[in-house]
Amino acid sequence: METGIASTLIRKTVELGGDRPIITVALLNIVTAIIFTAMTGAGPVIAIGVIVLPILMSLGVPKAIAMFSFMESVAAGIYLNPVNFAQYRAFFIGVDEMPDFTLGWYAGRWGYAAVVISVIVCTVLTAIFLKRSKTSHAWAAQGRGTSEQKDAPLYTLVLPIVPVVLNIAFNFSVIGGFVIAGFAALFLCGKMKGSFKENCQLVNKLYYDGVVDTAPLVGFLLTLPMFNTVANYASPFFKAVLGPVMPKTELVVCILFAVLLGLGLFRGPMTLVGCGAATLGVLRGVASFSVPFLYCVFAIPTITVNIGSCITQSWVAWGLAYTKVESKDYLKLSIPCAYISGILLYVLTFVTMSGLGSEWFI
Repeated sequence: METGIASTLIRKTVELGGDRPIITVALLNIVTAIIFTAMTGAGPVIAIGVIVLPILMSLGVPKAIAMFSFMESVAAGIYLNPVNFAQYRAFFIGVDEMPDFTLGWYAGRWGYAAVVISVIVCTVLTAIFLKRSKTSHAWAAQGRGTSEQKDAPLYTLVLPIVPVVLNIAFNFSVIGGFVIAGFAALFLCGKMKGSFKENCQLVNKLYYDGVVDTAPLVGFLLTLPMFNTVANYASPFFKAVLGPVMPKTELVVCILFAVLLGLGLFRGPMTLVGCGAATLGVLRGVASFSVPFLYCVFAIPTITVNIGSCITQSWVAWGLAYTKVESKDYLKLSIPCAYISGILLYVLTFVTMSGLGSEWFI
């Protein structure tokens, strides 16, 4: 964001779409999803949102639909985000356990398809919603200085996906990939032309801003081991009550979770960033399911339902205030998307993740 790469990507995408709103929406959804395979947290979402949302609304896209399209495409990118993958993986296994379950293995078998399905469903529903709505040009909010920012060099526009590519292709360190791509962006975009002291101050400021933007995530990761421990202690009691009715086959798990996707809203029992850790503990106690299968089963309500569709998500709450969209108007758009995407993703999960060998069980 400091180098202008993200904003340049978005402006070039809008130029490519021309004056055809649905083409621009589709291209922006793809670019936003790609950006958020490498960026996460409320700060980056807000920084990109103040660029994308005014552009969409200036094209006549109603504000509720513009917000829906943007937030769902953010969630689509999270399926391949290395930071989120590591965060959710910790619910199932320790850092050193099951070394074969890497982002590269997961992406090749499930992650890429999950992103594509999510972006397509979001874009198709946006087109349907647009056809049913009235065009509006009554929104005049401005992005934060985006019109004055100079375009980044075109050859630097690939840098946002470098950390993800390095990790998936070469199992390269996630932190190392971000450091390499970040410093490459600063150098290639001419942000490090000052003295050594000035460059040190710049890097220090960027690290500071990054920590502030991701502070809730850091706090969540610090409390996650405690939450998991409590869930393990509580799971025998939940098992005694819910064990007899919990599904014991992969097909039934996928069907039941697809039907109950709505329980991923409002930090419910289906999402890992809510009450889902207890549900996971019960499910693991009643039958032997593979870790990759369970990861995908819980990732769908956590990402598609909670991160993209729920008004309790921090950046969705920001978007409601920023665009002045009513919560009910947003949920009317996001819940159908959550169910359609979720059902397709559970079909994908059953096809690709069921019946794995014993090495995937723990």
